[in-house]
This record gives sequence, structure tokens and C-alpha cells, in this order.
Amino acid sequence: MHSDQHSNQLHDPQALAELAGKTMYERDPASQALGMTLDAIRPGYARMSMRVRADMLNGHATCHGGFIFMLADSAFAFACNSHNFNTVGAGCTIDYLSPGREGDLMTAEAVERALSGKTGVYDVTVTNAEGKTIALFRGKSHRVSGMVAEVNA
Repeated sequence: MHSDQHSNQLHDPQALAELAGKTMYERDPASQALGMTLDAIRPGYARMSMRVRADMLNGHATCHGGFIFMLADSAFAFACNSHNFNTVGAGCTIDYLSPGREGDLMTAEAVERALSGKTGVYDVTVTNAEGKTIALFRGKSHRVSGMVAEVNA
């Protein structure tokens, strides 16, 4: 990488978010295995999507809540790591509002609501392709030591 580009990455929050997102996704076999894609990332924000497969259905022939939770949780993880500091979930809640159906493309949009010191609060809205809200998720993050992607000056 050209040194000017490297320097810009250190000071450009968007470039840093994209680098952190790319790095995290490459190291995330769980999200990859479920077919999740990282569709957008910026500081304090991430949008991911996942198509509901037949093997994600529960006994009611709707998407198992655990898969909806995983999509929301992954979007939360990418949003709270978008500042390139290693950050983990400290707690979360989810409300299921509508069922996901086989073949639905679900999208989780995670938005940073607060970030103070090592603690952040993020809201994630999961919708289907028609824009219907499937679930609402709130996550609390905790920053730990280290960086997601190493960026040298």
C-alpha cells in the first residue's frame, strides 16, 4: 500500500470502518456459513443481509428466532467494531415482531446510539424485502484491548 494511502486510512474514519469490516468478515466463519453479506459499513453503522434458507425454519415453518438473532448480532458486531477497536457484546435484547419466511431476504441495520468511554449502545432493525419489521434488537458493547485491523503509520 502506498504510504499516502496508509496515512489516509489512519485519519479517514470511513476508510478505517471499511478496513475493519473487511478484516472482520474474513475472520467470521459463522456469518459466512449463514450466507450473510456485509452490505454497508461506516463509523457506528453496519447493514447486513441474509436469505432465509429451508434449513433455518422451525417447527412452525418460519425462520427460527436464533437465526434472526444471529443476523442482528452480526450487524451489531460490525457496527461496534467499525471504529477499529476490538469490541465485544456485553448484553442484548431482541423483540420478534413478525415471522421470517423461507426465501425472505432479511436485512439488519445497526445504528450506534451512544458511545462513551468503552461502552456503546446500538439499535438493530431487522426487516424483510418488503420493509416489514421482523425484529428489534438492542446491544450494549464493551471495548477490549487491541485493534481489529493493524494500521501502521
